[in-house]
Amino acid sequence: MLQSLLGGIGWLGSALVFAAVAARFLKPEWDQYAIYGAWAGLGCILLYGIGQWRDVLAFFRRRQARYGALATISVLVALAIVVAVNYLAARQNKRWDLTESKQNSLSEQTVKVLKGLDAPATFTVFDRQGNLDRFRSRLDEYAYQSSQVSADYVDPDTKPVIARQYNIDAYGTVVVEYKGRRERATSDSEQDLTNALIKVISGKARSVYFVQGHGEKNPTVTDRGGYSAIAATLKRDNYAVETLVLAQQKDVPDEATAVVLAGPTSDLLPEEAAALSRYLAKAGKLMVLLDPSLDGKMLPNLQGLIHEWGIDVGSNIVVDISGATNDPSFAVAANYPPHPITDRFSALTLYPVARSVAVVPAGVNGHKAQPVVETSPRSWAEANLETLKTGVKMEPDKGDTPGPITIVAAVSAPVTAAGDATPAADAADPAADPDAPKPESRLVVFGDADFASNAYGGVEGNPNLFANALNWLAQQENLIAVRPKSANDRRLEMTARQQQGVLITSIFLMPALVFGVGIYTWWRRR
Repeated sequence: MLQSLLGGIGWLGSALVFAAVAARFLKPEWDQYAIYGAWAGLGCILLYGIGQWRDVLAFFRRRQARYGALATISVLVALAIVVAVNYLAARQNKRWDLTESKQNSLSEQTVKVLKGLDAPATFTVFDRQGNLDRFRSRLDEYAYQSSQVSADYVDPDTKPVIARQYNIDAYGTVVVEYKGRRERATSDSEQDLTNALIKVISGKARSVYFVQGHGEKNPTVTDRGGYSAIAATLKRDNYAVETLVLAQQKDVPDEATAVVLAGPTSDLLPEEAAALSRYLAKAGKLMVLLDPSLDGKMLPNLQGLIHEWGIDVGSNIVVDISGATNDPSFAVAANYPPHPITDRFSALTLYPVARSVAVVPAGVNGHKAQPVVETSPRSWAEANLETLKTGVKMEPDKGDTPGPITIVAAVSAPVTAAGDATPAADAADPAADPDAPKPESRLVVFGDADFASNAYGGVEGNPNLFANALNWLAQQENLIAVRPKSANDRRLEMTARQQQGVLITSIFLMPALVFGVGIYTWWRRR
């Protein structure tokens, strides 16, 4: 009697389970009842199994049943391991980029900007449905680095209303939104996307003025000696690049974020030096790049201005025999003293015909500078320029200074220490933003101006160091990093004869070799 009752309970449980599954698919509105029925059915089946414990025990005493149970347990354990691995992988995502130039990884600058987001940033991509995947792979990297990043993908053809709301008139447009501000990018490249993100974070473009009128480098000139490549780099960091003839103005414009004096060949007028001194005293930011004077010509007004901030430039040429280049007049730097400009900066920088930049040990007027870039120990500052025509040899008794030689130095001072409590118009206002940096006067001096020219822009560290120095001047330390770089051209060029050899080898020789090995193996086995 009891066995018949247990058998009925088992059949009832099976029927309830099957009915619950059917209701789940056929009658979704009965979902709640299906769940109750499924649990009731499983309970009935469990009760039936307990009532048949003798038969179950006898079954598992058989050898075949034990093997089957062992196989089942092994499969369940393997499934559990796979589920656990996938569960952990979904929550602890880790990626590896095995390309030599890390083309599938975001640059240090992009990661730094993303980590600094303190509000949601939305990337809305407008393109045809078939072209959206190329944006997804890139923006997934952005979202991986910051939980503040989200991306939406819109096909303007299927959702024209949304496209009109954003005034989209071209496919491939990306709208970046942050704190109510919008910027646009027109490609999926990291440079364009990060540039748009930097602009929308900054809110407005900062102005960098390149002084002209003394033979300086020009940011609009595209030849080897021009600074057009540097200007393009600064624009990607959301700087507006302007030129300034200081002799035609009484003072530096109030909207100037920084002033650059790149490679002057003649001295400043006393009034110009005074204008720059007043600018520095009001939380101004000045970058000076001075090439060596091969004819011994001095620039007393400019050098006097620099000296007031604790920095002196030498009347020499840095000679480097470390072997990094074939020309000893090219100074090479790969190690950098601790400074925010070179924080985590490890790229090599090259300086063609540089002069030393000495830090005054005791400082001047309370301004104590710091070295930023030093050459290798196998270098020196050559004081006697005439000896370079006959050979390269260090002679300390004749005024040569052994390396390492400082060729870049920087100094900063609070506004009050600079002699004026009134910051420039572009300087941060602590009363308006408690988290904004306090306004400071800052000066960076390079012993070479050619290193940042178009001719040497291919040395990865050169434009990055220049941009980092300018961002430090502008108190934009969040932008100090190595910037995105273009993919290396890895094109394989072959002559017609080489192409023919590859064709014959792959189409004829390789298959013939495999076929011959097969015939030989068959013949041996006979």
